[in-house]
Amino acid sequence: MHIATWNVNSVRTRAERVAAFLERQDVDVLAMQETKVVDDKFPASVFQSAGYEVAHVGYSQWNGVAIASRVGLDDVRDSFARQPGFAKNGRPEVEARAIGATCGGVDVWSLYVPNGRAIGDPHYDYKLEFLYSLRDAVDAAAPAVYCGDYNIAPTDSDVWDISWFEGKTHVTEPERAAFQMLLEAGLTQVTHPDPYSFWDYKAMRFQKNEGMLIDFQLVTAPMGRRVAKAWVDVEERRGTGASDHAPVIADYDTRSLSLDDVR
Repeated sequence: MHIATWNVNSVRTRAERVAAFLERQDVDVLAMQETKVVDDKFPASVFQSAGYEVAHVGYSQWNGVAIASRVGLDDVRDSFARQPGFAKNGRPEVEARAIGATCGGVDVWSLYVPNGRAIGDPHYDYKLEFLYSLRDAVDAAAPAVYCGDYNIAPTDSDVWDISWFEGKTHVTEPERAAFQMLLEAGLTQVTHPDPYSFWDYKAMRFQKNEGMLIDFQLVTAPMGRRVAKAWVDVEERRGTGASDHAPVIADYDTRSLSLDDVR
């Protein structure tokens, strides 16, 4: 099973490009983040025409997550247990940052972790709370893949120049500790040889290869032992109209999934 995760940075802008990517990489399941569209304006027909079922959560022109699958799409969930909200107008509101579904016997999640904005910003605390709650929601015994834009570079080697990030988010000790807690909860980071998955549009970061690795597939043990290979499709960051993120793809040998593995 080919599973990909991609922060598409506006799905309506890139729907045809995403569909072409699905065909080119022979993707079975795609987790998308930052779709930036409400549910009734999601371009579902583009995916359906390509042979995919699709589920989407979008409440506004911001955030938004989706899963497209050609191997089944069952038990769709629009949040995880005790997912926190962000306080707007004095009342926390759950944002469109998580969607889960069972695809071909595998529990797949598409997650868009809050950016954090700046150290000391309320959004930074929200980011940590989101990660703590996600940790508590992890089902380590099930065959599951927690895909997404985590907005964290777990190590110094995951950014082009750690000194540039001094005093900035994505690399702070509390963020990295929260990421480590997910691993301690029973998840494993799917690794690959590609150093980065995100290059900012500003300052010609992509052309200079000044990137960050912030997009991940974190897997439970039943899926971790079935990883055949993984890679970043850097070509999708090239050209006119590209997202600032590239897809992270993993190939899993799910032929040996047993009834004991599947919930």
